[in-house]
Amino acid sequence: MLRYTIFLIVGFITIIRGYDLPKPFLDGRIVGGVQVNISEIPYQISLQYYNRHICGGSLIAKNLVLTAAHCTDGSSPSSLSVRIGSSKHASGGILVQVENIHQHPNFSYSTIDWDFSVLRLSNYSNQNLTIGIAKLPKQNEKVPDGTIVRASGWGNTQNPQESNSNLRAVQLPIVNQDQCNKAYKAYGGVTPRMICAGLKEGGKDSCQGDSGGPLVLNNTLIGVVSWGYGCAVAGYPGVYARVPAVRDWIRQVSGV
Repeated sequence: MLRYTIFLIVGFITIIRGYDLPKPFLDGRIVGGVQVNISEIPYQISLQYYNRHICGGSLIAKNLVLTAAHCTDGSSPSSLSVRIGSSKHASGGILVQVENIHQHPNFSYSTIDWDFSVLRLSNYSNQNLTIGIAKLPKQNEKVPDGTIVRASGWGNTQNPQESNSNLRAVQLPIVNQDQCNKAYKAYGGVTPRMICAGLKEGGKDSCQGDSGGPLVLNNTLIGVVSWGYGCAVAGYPGVYARVPAVRDWIRQVSGV
């Protein structure tokens, strides 16, 4: 999409001027994960731009989705829809139109900080659909380092035997915030609105095609797939938008 091209041009100028390197986007795949059925992650949705999958997201109420702001930035509600209740992003379930976008007012495309959007959906019948609602954490709820969490989505894979047409998920440990900040020092570091997860040796990760999708602990939504360097690269965990940091804002714009 055009706005990604613009970002790369801006990033190139930033490098020349000697400031922090631009935030690198995750590059499009769940790596090291397994195929799952939507019944295991019934709140997972596919965010679609003119009926083409671009990002993930999570149902936080029947008609509300939490996703990443970089997935919605510059888009009108009429261009976006979500596929609900399907293990595939291109078929099954039901496509529902987005009515309103509540993008966090502090979102910065250059820093990928405050990377949250709440989408309000048109009314639809959930009869015969496999759907569920993700639990939301308390404001500023902590998740201990090393806690095993799960990310999911329809991003591309590095293995031709693993189709990205089916929903996939991966288990990851939470990474210490200071360690993650040091890893990304050249990119401006991470902020209190971010949380990191991944293996020190790499090999498992979520990436750009999964952006906006859930990072959960016991079906509680603690993160939103946001950004990172490369994909499953040793020493560079995935960076997620930290949901507990904006729990009060979510309540304010959604009533949930």
